Amino acid sequence: MDDQNKNLILAVALSMLVILGWSYFFPPPEPTAEQLAANAPSSQTTSETIASTPLAAQDTQAPAAAAAKPGVDAPRIKVQSERLEGTISLLGGRFDELKLKNYRENLAQDSDIVPLLKPTSSDNAYYALYGWAPGAGLTAELVPGPNTVWSLVRGDRLTPSTPITLGWDNGAGLQFQREIALDEDYLFTITQSVSNTGAGAVSLAPYGTIARHGEPADLKNFFILHEGAIRHVAGELTETDYSDFESARSHEEHLVGDKGWTGFTDHYWMTTLIVDQPGAKISAFKDTQRDIYQTTAKHKTETLATGQSLRVSSRLFAGAKEWETIRTYQDDGGIPKFLDSIDWGWFFFITKPMFWLLHYLHAMIGNMGWAIIGLTFIIKLVLFPLAYKSYASMAKMKELQPQMEKIKEQAGDDRQKVQQEMMALYKKEKVNPAAGCLPILMQIPIFFSLYKVIFVTLELRHAPWIGWIKDLSAPDTSSIFNLFGIFPWAAPEPGSIMALVFIGILPLLLGITMWLQQKLNPAPSDPIQQQIFAWMPWVFMFMLGSFASGLVIYWIANNTITFTQQYLIMRSHGYKPDVFGNIRSSFKRASKDAE
Repeated sequence: MDDQNKNLILAVALSMLVILGWSYFFPPPEPTAEQLAANAPSSQTTSETIASTPLAAQDTQAPAAAAAKPGVDAPRIKVQSERLEGTISLLGGRFDELKLKNYRENLAQDSDIVPLLKPTSSDNAYYALYGWAPGAGLTAELVPGPNTVWSLVRGDRLTPSTPITLGWDNGAGLQFQREIALDEDYLFTITQSVSNTGAGAVSLAPYGTIARHGEPADLKNFFILHEGAIRHVAGELTETDYSDFESARSHEEHLVGDKGWTGFTDHYWMTTLIVDQPGAKISAFKDTQRDIYQTTAKHKTETLATGQSLRVSSRLFAGAKEWETIRTYQDDGGIPKFLDSIDWGWFFFITKPMFWLLHYLHAMIGNMGWAIIGLTFIIKLVLFPLAYKSYASMAKMKELQPQMEKIKEQAGDDRQKVQQEMMALYKKEKVNPAAGCLPILMQIPIFFSLYKVIFVTLELRHAPWIGWIKDLSAPDTSSIFNLFGIFPWAAPEPGSIMALVFIGILPLLLGITMWLQQKLNPAPSDPIQQQIFAWMPWVFMFMLGSFASGLVIYWIANNTITFTQQYLIMRSHGYKPDVFGNIRSSFKRASKDAE
């Protein structure tokens, strides 16, 4: 591979990173206050229910989410555990107030804990509710729905050790109960039961639904991250963006089979309905009139004769997308492919094992920043056999550079002759110029995968490293603007134009390590290409300055290890690179030009 092809590959790699940088620096604009207000539902919305899909008379209809009845002030049952706090409203038995106790909205010590579910009286209401859809012999008023006021039959609060039971009698021969249990983490078990003491047979089906009023206020709309509906049915994972929701009247239902799940996923949090009984159907749709997004899991219709009872259990996950917790639910709780609720991306075959290794390095070391550096060492160790051949080839290319320059001088403008004599020289000296491209090609998916891991995984959120680095998922907060904290004024806000110009310590180290590494590589023969490559470290320094600190730490560690490996390997092959001599020469040329 000649210099031009090699440079083309480098240009492609740089272009990929430019695209990432552009999307990071210039994301879609945040919604304005007016837009948020337009999307927020009115607290006076009527309690109408809309059938999710037209069905035959003998089947059931799962009602869409409805706002609370005006004037209804139902009692609430407290939810309390080491991970969660909130309440369940007896109006519909709604899970509509839930907070994540282990997570705060920002790094401030007095910051509020993260809210997950919100009642209909709040902006961007978000809640889960359960009920029964009427079939033959029943109407909506005779089964519990979104606005049924339940009674507390057993228990006074919901904790991992104290489940609760709700009850409701329709006054026409059907008695309903709902048992709710909570584990130590984020999983609720909801058991719905009904007894028919009436005079005739009835048909009905239990369902669960999760509703969001409008799009989330903190929706990121970033191409590398999926936010919206998610479902797993028959071994297939499907993701639906908010812009792609089907309407309530024309959506498709999906038969679960043995097990399946559906719900809403955010950047770090998720709410999911989990069913494991044959015959259930799940769906996602939007009530366009009221701007409500909804995912539903509806069990199959059952007919109850007089004296018969029915009991159906399902589960609700409402919490943080912690890798270890979700993996436990998948492996021990029988929730198929639940780890795929974390958006691993196109390179999932790299991102999944990469995070697995990062997770265990963090468990051993106790600090995610040092775990990233440890991960970099392991990656470089795995790639060392390939790197060894590449660096040995580069050393030989460096030695051959005087002969290559001589060939170009003798051939003049005859490019074909230059290529022929170059190939002859490579063959004679047993040099493979393509060997230098392989480590670069390998780094592209690794870099992209680590970028994905750092961006989407909760474990990097608010994870500190050393000193001023308090959040590895956020950009470096130091800045040349205040001389890295020496001067009393504040640094520019991360992501601002000022922050791009007045970079921090980590981006500066990135540029220096890239520049040092470049000094060991054969220089392009073309003067224009030489200038482009000379500017690349400093372009990358500013371009990656607003990327997550964890990613910049990886890149610095990678450059440092690469430089050390390449320097030692080149010396072992008889070539002694004078890096610091090159630096002195650069300063001398700069001084001479200034004069």
